[in-house]
Order: sequence, then C-alpha cells, then structure tokens
Amino acid sequence: MPRAKASKSRLTKEDMLRGYRTMKTIRVFEERMIREFESGNIPGFIHTYDGQEAIGTAVCMHLTDADLIGSTHRGHGHCIAKGCDIKGMVHELMGRRTGLCKGKGGSMHIADISKGMLGANGIVGGAPPLAVGAALAAKTLGNGCVSVAFIGDGASNEGTVFESMNLAVVLKLPVVFLYENNGYGEATGFSYAVGSKDIAGRAAAFGMPAHKVDGTDFFAMHEVAGKAIEYARAGNGPVAIEATATRFHGHFIGDPQLYRSKEELARVKKEMDCITIFLNRVKAEKLLSNADINKIDDEVQAVIDEAVVSGLAAPKPSIDDLYTDVYKTY
Repeated sequence: MPRAKASKSRLTKEDMLRGYRTMKTIRVFEERMIREFESGNIPGFIHTYDGQEAIGTAVCMHLTDADLIGSTHRGHGHCIAKGCDIKGMVHELMGRRTGLCKGKGGSMHIADISKGMLGANGIVGGAPPLAVGAALAAKTLGNGCVSVAFIGDGASNEGTVFESMNLAVVLKLPVVFLYENNGYGEATGFSYAVGSKDIAGRAAAFGMPAHKVDGTDFFAMHEVAGKAIEYARAGNGPVAIEATATRFHGHFIGDPQLYRSKEELARVKKEMDCITIFLNRVKAEKLLSNADINKIDDEVQAVIDEAVVSGLAAPKPSIDDLYTDVYKTY
C-alpha cells in the first residue's frame, strides 16, 4: 500500500501558522518537561512525543472541542494539539492541585473532557474501545461528531484494537483509527512484531478504507487526516491511517535504548524531524517568513517558561483530596 504524499499546499497562511505554533509548542513543552523530570520536579515516568508532532497536530486541526480523542501513554502532544491548557498540563505533570486532573492523573492519565480529550492511557490499546464508544454515542445522538483513537504500532497487535475495528465497521461508526508507527513498541521493533509488516493493510481487511502517510510531512498528514475525518463525519463509517514517524527518545525518559544504535538515532533526528521538514518547505516556497517563525518561537518559549514557574509554585493535593473524585455516584 503506497504512502500518501502531499500535493501543492491548499492551506492558508493562518493554517500554517497555527500548525507550526502547535508543533513548536509540543517540541518545546517536551524538551522542558524532560529537564524538569530529570531535576526531580515531575513524579513517575514520562513518555515524550517529540519527533511525532506533525501527526497529532495535523489530525486535531480538523477536530472541534465536541469531537473526542483517545490517547496513548505518549499523550502530551495529543493534549496540546487538542487545545488543552498548557499551564494546566504542566501543573498536572508536576502533581499539583491546580492541574487539569487536580494532580491525580499525571503524565500517563492526563485528560480534559471540555476539550474532547478523553485522556492519555497507561493501558496498551486502551484508546480504541473508548473512541468506538464515543463514536457510537455520536451516531446515536446524530450530532455529527467524530472520534479518533491514537494507537501505537505496538498496540496495533492488541485484541481490543481488533475488536474495536470490527465493531466500528459492523455499526458503521464515525471513528478514525490513527496508528502512529514510530518503529518500536517499547523495545520491540515493528518489523518483528507486526507479522504482516503492514498495519494499514491489516486494518483494511476489517472492511474500512485505510491509508498510509509519511507522518513527518505535516502537509501530507493534514491532507490525509482531513479526508478521513470528513469521510467518517459524513456517516460513511470508520477509517484507518498508518502514519510513520520516529520518536526522538526512548520508550520513556531514562530508557537506555540498547535496541537502537547511536547511528540510527543521529540519522532519524537529522532526516526525520517533522519541524525541520516543515520549515524547509515553507521557507523554500516562501509560504512563511523568518519573522513569522521567530515571533511564534518567542511566544511559545514564554508560555512554557511561565507555566513551569507557576507550576513549581502551585500547591500539591491535600490529604482530603484523596477522597474526592474517586467514585462517580449516579
């Protein structure tokens, strides 16, 4: 199955500025969270999204707050792309009472229902059943909404994912299965773990349209995601997309990555950086100016810096908070 490539850009300047701002925000956010984690300011583990920014950004540009997404353990980028508050995210990762989930969710369970972000998920393959449920609700209510399940290449082998795809086809649900193939499921290579060597092809076998796209190409990603979401929103049923990219760090920060050579890491950062690829194109085609780019860079850095300063000063949950938001009473 050939990978889709971007045609001549149909995006407006505002679209490109928005896309760049989101990708840059994700990159700077992740780089800063790594430093804060290594400084002991973030509890638990963090799994960063740098290297994959174009995928989440391009997909979520076609969604509204009413559309719902299910994320993975690598969910910071999806949160930012879906419009979650940066300050609330930083506070949450730092375990502060003022975080999006009051400091109780942390990195792997961060969520914001008001933005249609159903949450990062520590369960491998946990998002598709949630997204299918959301799509069933949308179809039942007839509200025109769609849902997107973000799925890693490792999770693509999970039974819950197969069952979700089958049910979505049977019920003709408005859901997009977005596979982010970054080459590794934890420490296991995609080429070994996926027997067919073709995630999109396997999804197509369930009876839905399936596409492959270069996930480092923002323009191609935006085009393919737009068509898929439009198809699902129109009531035609589910769609699958396999977007190939790479992750710049290990499965988690601190992962020694003994399964990857230093040469591979250097090569992918040089050749598969979606932000560099984006900038090279918009500058070569004179779509955005250096002034446009520099302005966004400065603004993004200021937002992240301010969020970190406020996060470090914010209060932690109290003992009484242990007993709130634990059970839902109907």
